[in-house]
Amino acid sequence: MSAYRIEDSPFGYTLSVIGGKWKMVIMFILVEHGVMRYSELKRAIPNITHKMLSAQLKELEGDGVIDRREYQQIPPKVEYSLSTKGLSLMPILEEMCKWGSIYKPPTPETAECVCDTEGIPPVCPFHK
Repeated sequence: MSAYRIEDSPFGYTLSVIGGKWKMVIMFILVEHGVMRYSELKRAIPNITHKMLSAQLKELEGDGVIDRREYQQIPPKVEYSLSTKGLSLMPILEEMCKWGSIYKPPTPETAECVCDTEGIPPVCPFHK
């Protein structure tokens, strides 16, 4: 009997597409802003290095999650946006956001809030 390999499962494939520190952050920024240029993405994610942003964009493009549109002009212009496949991941990311809204430990700022949020679904930026 062969050993079960998670990476060969549908779950493993999904993790390979959205896993890592930056891919979901990039998708979050793109769903919020629509079409963005590389420099805009870099400014929106200041802690990411140029090398990592470039690598993550190439992987997301290779997996069909984002569309890369290059304009033949001087200076060169490249725009990134979520593809149809990328947009199809938004319900998954939205559920992750909802889960985090429910289970994230309170911060000093939110601990004092006496708002009645019972029965109100958390607002998630992944859902447009």
